[in-house]
Amino acid sequence: MPTEKHVVPLPNGLKVYVERNVFDPAFDTAMLVNGALATTASFGQTVQYLGERMNTICFDLPYAGQSRQHNPGCFILTKDDEAAILQYLVERFAPAFLVSVSWGGVASLFALARGCPSVRRAAICSFSPFLNDAMVDYVTRARDHIAAGENLKAAQLLNDTVGRYLPRIMKLYNYRYLTRLPRDEQDQVAFHVDQILSLRPERYFSEFSNIGCELLFLNGERDEYTTPADVRQLGAHVPRARFATVPDAGHFLDIEGRAQREYTRAALLDFFCGEASAAAGIARAAAHACVPAPMHALPS
Repeated sequence: MPTEKHVVPLPNGLKVYVERNVFDPAFDTAMLVNGALATTASFGQTVQYLGERMNTICFDLPYAGQSRQHNPGCFILTKDDEAAILQYLVERFAPAFLVSVSWGGVASLFALARGCPSVRRAAICSFSPFLNDAMVDYVTRARDHIAAGENLKAAQLLNDTVGRYLPRIMKLYNYRYLTRLPRDEQDQVAFHVDQILSLRPERYFSEFSNIGCELLFLNGERDEYTTPADVRQLGAHVPRARFATVPDAGHFLDIEGRAQREYTRAALLDFFCGEASAAAGIARAAAHACVPAPMHALPS
């Protein structure tokens, strides 16, 4: 599998690091959109199983991961900025599919509503625009810890809340990642959280109704922060939406264990490609439910 690496200049003067994984030149392409604090490395397992049927594109936002070195100086991105970046990358690479994770769903829904003509289907994973009490408490405390430079406390909070079902090694990666987070990225995260807390979904329902592609909202059965019940409220406002739940999964879905990965894989490939073997994938998940999964990427 060749991996193409690009540094893409944006209209606003910033640059974005992009990885394009080419499994078969004849495949359609899926663009993957990170959540808060995440980088291209977070999609290691997702890229592997999507590669059975499609090529993939991952990218780091200008302040994160391998994009940071190309963007010296201080700047802050709004959610509208992130949506515009996503639209620009979609226009350049013309993916047929889109997969977002967690708070990457905000920029993804805005971008899709404002125009991503090549995208036929989009999976919005572990996201809900409705902030329940558990999510408000988590993001507020996370913001306060990061703003105060208490990154170890922020890592412990992540592992005790949205990351509670992660394997031990992934929790260790969270500690390592957050304790090394640069100050400018900490500022961006705090700003990002303030935007999330001010989000009023009812203000955007009319905009989301402009989304023309098919949507799959995929949430974990045990996720208390973006619950399957909460996100299903979008069904009244978003056309062509369907909903699915990953059994025995929390917020991080496919990196919480082998069974959860198999269910997520089957759901995504069935949605994007109409894979006839989706049921077989679920059967494999049940067969391996007690077998630890190998870990390849940092969740954040």
